[in-house]
Formats: sequence, structure tokens, C-alpha cells
Amino acid sequence: MCYSDVNLNTKTILITGGAGFIGSNLAFYFQEHYPQAHIVVLDLFRSNLTLSNGNLKSFGHFKNLLGFQGEVISGDINDKVLLNTLAQNYKFDYIFHEAAISDTTALEQDLMIQTNVNAFKDLLDIAVAHGANMIYASSGATYGDAPSPQRVGREAPQNVYGFSKLMMDHLAHQYTQKHDHISIVGLRYFNVYGPREFFKNKTSSMVVQFGHQLLAGKNPKLFENSDQILRDFIYIEDIIQANILAMHPKESGVFNVGTGKARSFQSMVDILQRELGTSFECEYIPNPYVGRYQFHTEADIETTKAVLGYQPRFEFEEGIAAYVSEIKRLFEQELS
Repeated sequence: MCYSDVNLNTKTILITGGAGFIGSNLAFYFQEHYPQAHIVVLDLFRSNLTLSNGNLKSFGHFKNLLGFQGEVISGDINDKVLLNTLAQNYKFDYIFHEAAISDTTALEQDLMIQTNVNAFKDLLDIAVAHGANMIYASSGATYGDAPSPQRVGREAPQNVYGFSKLMMDHLAHQYTQKHDHISIVGLRYFNVYGPREFFKNKTSSMVVQFGHQLLAGKNPKLFENSDQILRDFIYIEDIIQANILAMHPKESGVFNVGTGKARSFQSMVDILQRELGTSFECEYIPNPYVGRYQFHTEADIETTKAVLGYQPRFEFEEGIAAYVSEIKRLFEQELS
């Protein structure tokens, strides 16, 4: 579905983190609807480099871009020489900044701040110089364990990732105050699921992880009282909608992107079982994260609706139903 009446076929669009989950979905959205647009994907792409927790430093994967016909650049947003080259060799109309260290369990505070905050400032400078509207990924992690519904202005990050995203939001606000010739919009994603997340490995959504457990004939393992552990799960298509609407907002700012409805992990498994035709008995295990775990998230999206014109289209049942064929394909082609 197309979410804008603006003709972007003559525009140059930069997508950082473009080989990742959300970035690659954006790249294909523009390719489908604006085939004459110049789409530039920048991504670090994965290597054998890991963080101290053992997780990959970068989750960008070439398979997320199979079929993409735009320009692909491998590089690190921390590389100031690279960013200067981009600033000199291109004239961007829009910048979608999805690149980040998004691992909430990462311990490298220095690298997190450098990558998520300092490099963002360099990209903001390019946006200002080029007159490019900036749309960037903030995060629901800025709220920590703040009570639901989560609202902008009530942040309480509990890890360095959430802190880094909040610092990005503050930085964006400072730039908004100084530069009124561009719009700068931060989108606080809640629990996103959908196609092209698989290569995030164990940081991918529990929708795909539970789906693959069920397809493997395994009993799904849930934390105890999972009917009382709720999240605002949002399908990738609604994330894309919000990003496109944020290209021409009524005003700059930071906006929640969720459904506004919290759903339980138990309901996730129940929906998956119905869609996959399975009936495995759930196994319940103690939650080892009590005391540092979000038991309820629900985005307040009223401002998002008013300023961006956003309206979520996918209920949890509809999103999972739309995703099931891809979950099956991944199981057959990537896991079997």
C-alpha cells in the first residue's frame, strides 16, 4: 500500500542500516512505489565481529536485499571519512536513519554512545547541509519500566541502549530549534515483528522464534504467567506506514509507533498455533528477569495520529496471519 501522494521518483533517499530489518523493508517500499527514485542503502553488513555478550556487532544481511536494484554501500556510520564522502558526492532529499547498535544487552557503553548518538549528529549535519528531511529510529526502550500507556516526556531508560536513544531525541530537538528548513522526526518503535527480521538471530521477535519452535514440533516455552506479560506488538507494515508519513509531518518531534493495544505472549502463541495448525502444550518456566523486565508496554499513539496522520492497520491476529507464509519459508529454506 502507498502511504503518500508525493511523487518521489526524482528524489535521492539515503537509508542507513538498509540491510537490516526495518531499513530493508523501507528500501523495497521505495523501489516498488517509486522505481525512478535514487535509493542509497548504507549498512555495515555482518562479519565475524561480536560484542562482549557474544552477539554480532551488525545484523545487516545481503539476503534482506535480494531483488533490490538501488545502490548499496558497505560502511560504518562511525567513519567520518565515509560520511564526508556521502556529503560531498550526493544531494539527499530524505535521510532514513535506521543504523544503530540495537542490542539492549550490549555492555559497551562507549561504542553504544559513539554509534547511536555521536554518529547521529554527523548525519544531522548532512541533513541540514542538504536540506534533507530526517526520519530516524528512536525506541520504546527510552521508557524503561515506566507505567503504561507510555507517553513522550515520561522516559526512564534502564539500559544504555534506551539512554542512547533518548539522547538522540534530545539532540534532534536541539537541531529542530536551530534549523527550520527541514523536518526531523524520531519514531519510537515498540515490539516490531515481520518479514526480514530473521537475520537478527536471537534478537528477532518472539513471533518468528515461537513460530519456528512450533514448526520444529517443539512445545513452546513461555515464562510463567505469560497471559499477564503484555507488549505492544506492531507489524512491520505499520512501521513502514509511520516512516512514510513522517517524511512530511505537520511538525517535527518524537512520536510513538505502536498499535496502542497491549497483547500477551500467551496470545501470541495461541494465534500462531491456530495459523500453523498445531496444538502443542505450552511449557512454563520461571522468569529469570523479574525486577528488570517490562511486564506491560502500550504506546500512547494519539499524538502520532494527530501529527502524522498515522492509523495502525494490523491487529495482532492480522499481522501474524500475514507473516505466517514467510515464517514457513524461512523454516524450510534457512533452518531445515
